Amino acid sequence: MAFDIKPKFATFDMNGTLIKFSINDTMREILGDRLPAEVADEYLRICKAYRIDECTGAYQPFHQVVARSMERASRKVGLEYREDEARAVYERIPTWGPYPGVTEALNRLAEEVPLVIITNSDTAHAVRLAENLKAPFEVVISAEEMGVYKPRLSAFEYMFDKLGVTPDEIVHVSASPMYDHRSATVMGIENKVYVDRGFEHDEHWLGYERITDIADLPVLFGLPRP
Repeated sequence: MAFDIKPKFATFDMNGTLIKFSINDTMREILGDRLPAEVADEYLRICKAYRIDECTGAYQPFHQVVARSMERASRKVGLEYREDEARAVYERIPTWGPYPGVTEALNRLAEEVPLVIITNSDTAHAVRLAENLKAPFEVVISAEEMGVYKPRLSAFEYMFDKLGVTPDEIVHVSASPMYDHRSATVMGIENKVYVDRGFEHDEHWLGYERITDIADLPVLFGLPRP
């Protein structure tokens, strides 16, 4: 077992960690030929950066985060912004499903510890995406409920208060050092798991356990690998 504690909860980021967050593929599909190949990669890269930027200010609904980031990225690369396309991207989000093996790993882990989601999704989307995972979650905490997005530290403070725990009583799991593990470390969460999905760099100095196969997650909690 990797952890010296019997945690009260295993807490999870959802989008990009458990759910395959297919926003780039969705934007390519919805924008279609209006997104020229020569600017597509730059548009998607800067759009991600603008989403992060939009999440670090005053709270706004996630459909506005999507729209504002697409609008700013469009302006940056000289593309016409269309509000109906941004809305179509946002409305596609609840249809996304889990990465392979996630449902099985979560159900196995739930035998050992209660599961919790803390996500940057709106409440309605959070509920639907959690249902797509087909696993038992004790609590689903949305950005809309918190009034703030990760990586804001107050998101983790809200989670501690909601669950009635201290940082040393949970294990936090995420595929994003940028959105989750940096803040979790600052907030005193020592027991962390980085699910390396390949879209962020490994920041091993944050002191997490790194896995590339979600099937290894229950093993870290002392359960035998099936």
